[in-house]
Amino acid sequence: MKAVLIRNFGEPEEMYLGEHPKPTIASDEVLVKVKATALNRADTLQRRGKYPPPPGASSILGLEMSGVIEALGAEVTDWKIGDQVCGLLAGGGYAEYVTIHSQCLIAVPEGWSFEKAAAIPEVFLTAFQALNYLAKIKKGERILIHAGASGVGTAAIQLAKSFGASQIIVTASAGKHKLCKQLGADIAIDYRTQNFEEEVLQVTDNQGVDVIIDFLAAPYFQKNINSLATDGRMVMLALMGGFQVENLVLAKILIKRLHIMGSTLRARSLEYKINLTRDLMEFAMPRFESGELQPVIDSVFDWTEVVAAHQYMEANKNKGKIILKVS
Repeated sequence: MKAVLIRNFGEPEEMYLGEHPKPTIASDEVLVKVKATALNRADTLQRRGKYPPPPGASSILGLEMSGVIEALGAEVTDWKIGDQVCGLLAGGGYAEYVTIHSQCLIAVPEGWSFEKAAAIPEVFLTAFQALNYLAKIKKGERILIHAGASGVGTAAIQLAKSFGASQIIVTASAGKHKLCKQLGADIAIDYRTQNFEEEVLQVTDNQGVDVIIDFLAAPYFQKNINSLATDGRMVMLALMGGFQVENLVLAKILIKRLHIMGSTLRARSLEYKINLTRDLMEFAMPRFESGELQPVIDSVFDWTEVVAAHQYMEANKNKGKIILKVS
């Protein structure tokens, strides 16, 4: 099969479309003919050799896909050949074919394109895990979502609104504020020109927020602690700004009884991913079908343009997901 391969770890130009062995299915898996996949920050890190796939996972980039089931494992009874599906992967999405456990599949909502469906799995599963499983956000709580216009950010805004958050605050560059507010954000802070800690305390009457979803880590850590309310919870999903903090004052973690959690999804157990997929779909599928929840797509590239797509993401130009159409 054709797949996007890497000559050497490094810049986007190291990727090329080449030949790779077609995967074989286990008895509880299905083989999917991939129609679309999507870019994630993890792909750019793996391309640089900084985020290796979990043991046993495909070395090919790509953490999600949409496509058509082409073959079924011997034990699979809940799907049929020809079904249109999407799903989260531990790797392998930048390819013509991929295997996936049958219980990790999500049915493509009726009338949706493959490109739209490919924008569901990683961001909505990640955001749902952070808000529901970890932060346990409750109706009436306030939330701060960093990188509000990112793929996970746009999903988190919508899910927070569906969970009944009373005030949704986001950080994003000024040109992305309109999108965030259209999705349900009440307040958008320009992280380039404003101090988000000061803004958060001002709009919450110095109470702070109950939940923070963060991707930047080190440069935001102290300000995040200062921005949390008593019994607040912070979920850290990435270390984009660095992982070492200097001159950290820990007192407020104790005084305010804060909960600070870190999480990744890629290396989670199969059982965890099956349960997460099931729980998300029970909550979200009716809302996808009604239009209450929608994946946000910035752009669609043909997978022959994968180099340009990665360059575009690394320039931070996107608002929402970048999709690769697999032809």
